[in-house]
Amino acid sequence: GSGIGLATSRAFAAHGAEVVCADLDLAAARRAAETIGKDLGSTAHAARVDVADMDQMEKFSRNIIAQYGVPDIVVNNAGIAVIGSFLDHTVDDWRRAIDINLWGVVHGCRLFAAAMVERGQGGHIVNVASLAAFAPSRLLPAYSASKAAVKMLSDCLRAELAGHDIGVSAICPGFVSTAIARNATYTGVDLHDDAVRGLARRGYPPERVAAYVLRAVHRNQAVVPVNMEGKIGYTLSRISPRAMRGLARLTETRRYPQIGGNEPPYGRR
Repeated sequence: GSGIGLATSRAFAAHGAEVVCADLDLAAARRAAETIGKDLGSTAHAARVDVADMDQMEKFSRNIIAQYGVPDIVVNNAGIAVIGSFLDHTVDDWRRAIDINLWGVVHGCRLFAAAMVERGQGGHIVNVASLAAFAPSRLLPAYSASKAAVKMLSDCLRAELAGHDIGVSAICPGFVSTAIARNATYTGVDLHDDAVRGLARRGYPPERVAAYVLRAVHRNQAVVPVNMEGKIGYTLSRISPRAMRGLARLTETRRYPQIGGNEPPYGRR
């Protein structure tokens, strides 16, 4: 209904795809589908689903397949950020982040991959991970852990589904100008306004991420770092994981002494 999901839906529609826009907010999904039809003259449908709810996802997948057929491409994009130190994260913070960021991807992959395999005509699954999947952060423990799991899940699934001509790509953007910082949960830190302004100043629109998604499907790419910080972080994580761990520790203590740092946690998607 917004952000990277909306931009990706529009990009696929512009290239001739029939699109189903799914969102927890049905009104947002309907607006997305309507604008795709109006602006692009393409066919788009709207559906409501909570990706963290297994029963809803199972019903959603059955309905999609019954109404429109097995999808050729599935994009698992829903995600939330919890920002703050590990010691300030509650169990509920962890549960919500894992349920949406990881279990939502697991449900989408499990249900639609099974249908693609049974159909026997190939396909592609795109999982939106993050720079945080390989760049540790003192202020994003739950988010980073969930996104690292999404990347590894994608690698495992790619190996398993290759024999069925089904590609799997993990998209790993750095800072993108979406609403994730505005909608994030902040624990023990007062960073909401700074985070929102920081993402806006970054000026990297979700439409550019969508272009990487389309390219990943076209070229069957495995791991796709997006934008400058995403590419630098991915390269450095492969060359020197120790340096990445060191960078995660080098945060100043002047501005936020209660958390020991002022690293900008701008909702990495």
